[in-house]
Amino acid sequence: MLNINCDLGEGLNNEHLIMPLINSCNIASGGHAGNSESMIECVEISIRCNVEIGAHPSYPDRFNFGRKKMDISNSELSYSIISQIESLESISNSYGKKINHIKAHGALYTEMIHDIELSELYLDTLKDYKSKYSLYVPYKSKIEKLALKRGFDIIYEVFGDRNYNHDLSLVSRQKENAIINDPKEVINHLTSIINSNAVKTITGDTRKIIFDTICIHSDTNNAIEILKEINRVFKNK
Repeated sequence: MLNINCDLGEGLNNEHLIMPLINSCNIASGGHAGNSESMIECVEISIRCNVEIGAHPSYPDRFNFGRKKMDISNSELSYSIISQIESLESISNSYGKKINHIKAHGALYTEMIHDIELSELYLDTLKDYKSKYSLYVPYKSKIEKLALKRGFDIIYEVFGDRNYNHDLSLVSRQKENAIINDPKEVINHLTSIINSNAVKTITGDTRKIIFDTICIHSDTNNAIEILKEINRVFKNK
């Protein structure tokens, strides 16, 4: 069955609309967004909707929503990542619900596509979680290769609402063609990915891509309509 995930708890208050349309969620836990109240709400809704819970740590940078590289020491970043995961873990456990996975957010996620040193720091930070949770990672990335080498369980993620560069990195959000907002365009984008494990890049070529889960961002314009259309078109995939 097709697995759809979404980043939630980011202050948009659309979780009750999105949860019934997805299989997995990634809950902001205080780095780029989120607090105890929002985490509790997300966990409660996820339980009602039978949605898997994931921790969504980021740079501790609410001002930039975690979407810019942050000048921070390795020890500070590691401490923040652990604190974010533990915050959600504590709330989730209090409801008798286990966390399923960890997915980095924003710049922390995209930088690890190419940055081996940051990937090493991230995996060093998560070493105690290796036997507990899977990691969401992009195909053909530094973090993927290093995580596999170190024995982490990984889940390949692809983005249904984002365009790709030739090297399979995401087109920068600073560019006009970074985000796909139209539901029909998202379906076109995903059809090749789902049926052929291939993604059309902005350079016009097609590249192989592997995925286990598809992400739609909760702050993408028309996110609800996009998710409904994905469920309608691909519900039996």
